Amino acid sequence: MTDTAQLQLKNVTKRFPGVIALNNVSFDLQAGEIHSICGENGAGKSTLIKILSGIHAQGSYEGEIFIDGKVHAFATTADAESAGISVIYQELALVQEMTVAENIFLGAEPTRFGRIDWNQVYSDTRKLLDQYNLKLDPTALIVDLGVGEQQLVEIVKALSKNSRILLLDEPTAALTEVEVEILLDIVRGLRKSGITCVYISHKLDEVFAISDRITVLRDGESIATLRASETDKNEVIRHMVGREITDLFPRRVSTPGEVKLSVNNLNVSDRNRPHPVLTDVSFELRGGEVLGIGGLMGAGRTELLMHLFGAYGERESGEVLLDGKPLSAHSPGTAIERGMILISEDRKRYGLFLEQHIGFNLSIASLKTFKKQLLIDRNSEIRENQTFFDLLGIRAPGLETVVGSLSGGNQQKAVIGKGLMTEPSVVFLDEPTRGIDVGAKLEVYEMINKLTSEGKAVLLVSSELPELMGMSDRMIILSEGQIGGVFTREDASQEAILAAAMKHHR
Repeated sequence: MTDTAQLQLKNVTKRFPGVIALNNVSFDLQAGEIHSICGENGAGKSTLIKILSGIHAQGSYEGEIFIDGKVHAFATTADAESAGISVIYQELALVQEMTVAENIFLGAEPTRFGRIDWNQVYSDTRKLLDQYNLKLDPTALIVDLGVGEQQLVEIVKALSKNSRILLLDEPTAALTEVEVEILLDIVRGLRKSGITCVYISHKLDEVFAISDRITVLRDGESIATLRASETDKNEVIRHMVGREITDLFPRRVSTPGEVKLSVNNLNVSDRNRPHPVLTDVSFELRGGEVLGIGGLMGAGRTELLMHLFGAYGERESGEVLLDGKPLSAHSPGTAIERGMILISEDRKRYGLFLEQHIGFNLSIASLKTFKKQLLIDRNSEIRENQTFFDLLGIRAPGLETVVGSLSGGNQQKAVIGKGLMTEPSVVFLDEPTRGIDVGAKLEVYEMINKLTSEGKAVLLVSSELPELMGMSDRMIILSEGQIGGVFTREDASQEAILAAAMKHHR
């Protein structure tokens, strides 16, 4: 351990039934640095964070934690906080109906004469917000804030506890590009004020924009620690996946076939929104092609897929044809029967039964396939589940593993497997690689290639322009619910796509 190491993990091993999550991992954090941890889903990043934050208590793992050269043992998260460690998780832990100030001091409210001193709560909150140049109202309700603003409240809440070490676990996963830049500036400011940060992200552009050093984990082992200024994305990716990757977007050229889905002058409304959600949207989707749907947040991308799948909005006018036959107001069940499937961007909310095992999740949408008189043919169901489990390369001990215990990438494979088991001809993919690592992304891309090689039609929504441009044969860019531009793969550029995304902004 170097003299300036503020925190160190030494020879840490963490075992779960059938899995070694961390294997003899050593990691050190220098005072006043931003140190990123990269690795594929299942590499051990979350386990490392849980050990540092006291969720996995001392005694449940082997190895030692040092802070300022002294051994520390955390029995609870409160012990870690007392040692100056706080965590900002991807999934926010704020009380929506409480104010910014109430959330920041929740459980640690200053008192006067035995009662909460609300004047001090709000004045101390204002001082904290001013200290970090945040334009937030202490009296604002969390429910009225955007996701990016809520993320900033989480950070201020952690800093209010006099944290010296901040652990940020995928903090930008749900943020817009503007909000990401704000958060990165905040983290840079924390470094200047003496706060040390551990930054976990799949987004390597962010990692290189903000890091002093980068540690790569693979299969529970620490593979390398690199200075950001002395390495590049290709080297980090090579350490993450254990091989050289020559093409991040391996789209294989396919020959489009017959029109599978035709949308003509579609207009959709939502009774809870003052303006139309979709206006005069028209396009065709052919078998064997990937049609990308781009646009800024709120442009109507997810709403389009959800409406076509029968799960959102009211169709005011327009025509939708699936395999040449009308697809009117319908339900997701009808869509599935007609050969359409939607892989939702929110896998935990709409895609999975997290408390159930992998096999249950894979076959839940295809039970009619295994129906034998009034019963389910369990042997056939298990055989088919095992086929998809192996085909997708889900990393788990077996089909009986609870889905909620899987990494994000393996959860995404389960969602995709559930959809593909219905044998669709039209596949809607809404942000299919959100929150998963480079290796898992490549597996999703190869699956897209396999679908189109089989003549299936793919509608792909992505917020990542390189992904959208790299994996689409054609692109439609939505702007305020209208089509702002149509591009082929050859004539698309980031500048042209962004201009189209802004075309109809009010």
